Amino acid sequence: MNKQEVRLRSRQRQEIVDLIPALRAFARTFCRNPNDADDLVQETMLKGIANLDKFTPGTRLKSWLFTIMRNTFYTQIKMRNREAPGEEDCVASLPQNDATQDWSVRGQELLDALSRIPPHYREMFVLVMVLGESYSDAAEICDCAIGTVKSRVNRARQLLLEELGELQ
Repeated sequence: MNKQEVRLRSRQRQEIVDLIPALRAFARTFCRNPNDADDLVQETMLKGIANLDKFTPGTRLKSWLFTIMRNTFYTQIKMRNREAPGEEDCVASLPQNDATQDWSVRGQELLDALSRIPPHYREMFVLVMVLGESYSDAAEICDCAIGTVKSRVNRARQLLLEELGELQ
């Protein structure tokens, strides 16, 4: 490699480093976990620097790296799906059911707490959260403003959490 090519590669490496914020932002579109996104950026940079000789000068380095990142991400997904832990006869693959007693007790606690909150809060909470009515439908049913419904549902949630001992 002559001096001009060495300078070009050095400049391209610096351009890759300068693109780290854009790479991180793009990686966050693939990964919710920031650590996973950083790992994806690192893998992309490693592949980009290792394959600089394959980059076509005069094209956009950013687009080239984004393509490497997208392909790397999809390859990782394929590998994870292919290398999933466990086998057909693995104990971990057997269905598990939570003990229904715990849910029954917790459900009864919720019903008891619901019976202890004021009726106007309980009514809105049951309409919206239990029966699934929209705020506007609940407002029409109760002949009140939507804001009233929203505030009562929110207050009912807070009161239930207090009754259940979930708030510190």
